[in-house]
Amino acid sequence: MTPVQAWEALRGDPRAVLVDVRTRAEWAYVGLPDLRPLDKDLVTIEWQTFPEGRVNADFARQLEEAGVGRDQPVYFLCRSGVRSVAAAQLATQAGWTRSHNVLDGFEGPHDAEQHRTVSGWKVAGLPWVQG
Repeated sequence: MTPVQAWEALRGDPRAVLVDVRTRAEWAYVGLPDLRPLDKDLVTIEWQTFPEGRVNADFARQLEEAGVGRDQPVYFLCRSGVRSVAAAQLATQAGWTRSHNVLDGFEGPHDAEQHRTVSGWKVAGLPWVQG
């Protein structure tokens, strides 16, 4: 689903959760979705560890430890919508029954000048914070 559709789903369902699967460096330097207008907390779990780039073998366990119920609607977000697909697939295989990928992620794909200005959470004008 698109970032705007994910925002609407988060707003419409008090049990819905947004999980940002980017790295700690991305959260710190690029920014984070701001769910305060929805009175929700963002769940942050790295899909790939920073700086090594290894897939996080503890991802499902950390999702469970974060209190995300296996029957809750869960929306996974990364930078451009690639890592979040893998995270949603793993969550589904691990028993989360309502896993969704947020298309184009937080920043979206590159434009012709190699800038991330085409689509994504930030380009859609959804709330976010930095640093």
